Amino acid sequence: MGIDEARKRALELKSLIARNDRLYYVLDAPEIEDHAYDALLRELASIESDYPELLSPDSPNIRVRGEPRGEFRKFTHASPMQSLDNALDLSELRGFYGRAAKSIGRDDLEWVCEPKLDGLAVSLVYRDGVLETGATRGDGTVGEDITRNIRTIRSLPLKLLGEVSGVVEVRGEVCMSRDDFAELNRSREESEEPLFANPRNAAAGSLRQLDHRVTASRKLSIFLYQLMDAANFGVRTQWEMLLRLEEMGLPAQRSRRFCGTLEEVEAYLAEWDEARHENPINTDGVVVKLNDLSLRTELGSTAKAPRWAIAFKYPPEEKRSKILDIAVSVGRTGTLTPTALLEPVRLSGTTVQRASLHNQDEIDRKDVRIGDAVWVHKAGEIIPEVLRVDLEGRSAESVPYKIPGNCPVCGAPAVRLPGEAAVRCPNKSCPAQLQEGIGHFVSRQCMDIDGIGPKLIAQLTERGIVKCAADLYSLRAEDLAELDRMAEKSSEKLIGAIEDSKMRPLGAVINGLGIRNVGRKTALDLASRFRGMDKLIAANEDELSVIEGVGPVVAASIAAFMGEEHNRMTIERLREAGVNMEEAGGAEDPSKRSEFFSGKKFVFTGELSMMTRAEAEKLAESLGAKTSGSVSKKTDVVVAGLNAGGKYDRAVALGIDVWDEETFLKRVKE
Repeated sequence: MGIDEARKRALELKSLIARNDRLYYVLDAPEIEDHAYDALLRELASIESDYPELLSPDSPNIRVRGEPRGEFRKFTHASPMQSLDNALDLSELRGFYGRAAKSIGRDDLEWVCEPKLDGLAVSLVYRDGVLETGATRGDGTVGEDITRNIRTIRSLPLKLLGEVSGVVEVRGEVCMSRDDFAELNRSREESEEPLFANPRNAAAGSLRQLDHRVTASRKLSIFLYQLMDAANFGVRTQWEMLLRLEEMGLPAQRSRRFCGTLEEVEAYLAEWDEARHENPINTDGVVVKLNDLSLRTELGSTAKAPRWAIAFKYPPEEKRSKILDIAVSVGRTGTLTPTALLEPVRLSGTTVQRASLHNQDEIDRKDVRIGDAVWVHKAGEIIPEVLRVDLEGRSAESVPYKIPGNCPVCGAPAVRLPGEAAVRCPNKSCPAQLQEGIGHFVSRQCMDIDGIGPKLIAQLTERGIVKCAADLYSLRAEDLAELDRMAEKSSEKLIGAIEDSKMRPLGAVINGLGIRNVGRKTALDLASRFRGMDKLIAANEDELSVIEGVGPVVAASIAAFMGEEHNRMTIERLREAGVNMEEAGGAEDPSKRSEFFSGKKFVFTGELSMMTRAEAEKLAESLGAKTSGSVSKKTDVVVAGLNAGGKYDRAVALGIDVWDEETFLKRVKE
């Protein structure tokens, strides 16, 4: 097609994609399947590849593109981003109302109530309808330019709906849902990375990543609530402002309410106190705003906060319960974790029956005993926690609780090493440790074997089919067919996933071993430093401790793990099964040169799931291939991962072979 036809089609595609983004991410009412949506993106990417001059800032194909930036630039807000004063009870709210009514000279004021979201305040600037800048609140006057990260939020339009000219500034909150927060922390726990304390910290940490691709991998939401210079848009009230934001295609909260009297405000606060627990985003209060914008000007602001709005904060919810028992579970590293089993209590929208007691030191500090009446709450409105004991109701026969001296699963004597809070089971063959260890081994951050969940792991270990991770590679379809809910097709699929996992990079294999104190990042560092499993096994503590991020404690853990015969036997069995034990990109072994790969020119594009693009390039080079960052007529193969862009389309246009990651790995093994 010619440039004019291409420009017209590109505009149509961007409009279609923006509409479907809004339907999917904002309205939760998708109209097309994922493959049809992907086809729209690919068609637009093809046009932008053929006509680079048509690649504009509002293209959905530039949400995640380019390399990380080393620092955030400062951004000065056109007008200060103020904070809000708080009302901690109804008397303080009524005092706020009375002061406003007295200053204005009337008591028939109208209000808009909006849930106070627990997120990070941001300001967005659109120029002629296209997103130009996104910035954090900072100190209220100067924030940080986080435009590249803001662009990755799928619910945020890169171009406003309708004909919008000039500069439009809007403000709102970037948040993370409770479910997405829990999923993120589960993933970080598997990698032994520090956990986020609450969804707000997770959202803030995600939004301030120097690598915007990390931000894109996190599920963030955004809600806008303020249109600056609203009078220029014919907006006279807060209610009209929220409607205008939605007309522009910007997501705003739907749980808002117009209130004509103070009594209606108080009724909404009472109603939302219950309803907020069902909201996917944490809310700890309600923002009450004067509806009439002209009256806001009359009330003005203090140096810190406006006089026309206030944040009503709900008190932290605490409920009384009783500890019926204390159960002790065993994790993959042998840690014995005590959990309080509670009389069921309704807390923050859910029924709570369990609360972690963490360790013996925490139990001693709070003096928690079986049979105690206790006060519980949800830390960050997420994690059930015992706050304190109600000593008045304690039985005279109660005794301090001590974690059992033997593992509750295998009976081995438990140990507590000097300087550690954790009590551990030292038996590496403990069934509980085995199941947790296998779960870790097959996880996405490790061997990424899809189809093995906790129930299947329990069946495999309890029947003695799998006694260590290496046994997974000896599984046959007939072994799986005897298990519950394992049909022939699912068995074959699982065997295929296990086979594919043999080509996982060395860092993933090291991470999968479950070495105490070694998470994903340390495992990758070890793979990069030693380049092979044999050298890692042979390394002493001095050699290990000089690696950045390792240190004496981690070095001792690695050396102790590699010093155990059982662990070395497991590694040897993994090697015999064909699991990769070398870091891609090491010195080329002529015996490993592939006749197919030798001399061929490869290009890798998109997001690979089993390794980074750099690791894939090194693997191809180790087999004799050449790699390049651009596609030309001399390219032999393009390996395309998720979100492959112009390189994929150019390869298709030139008739070059295009492989997915699975095909590439299969050819590597041939």
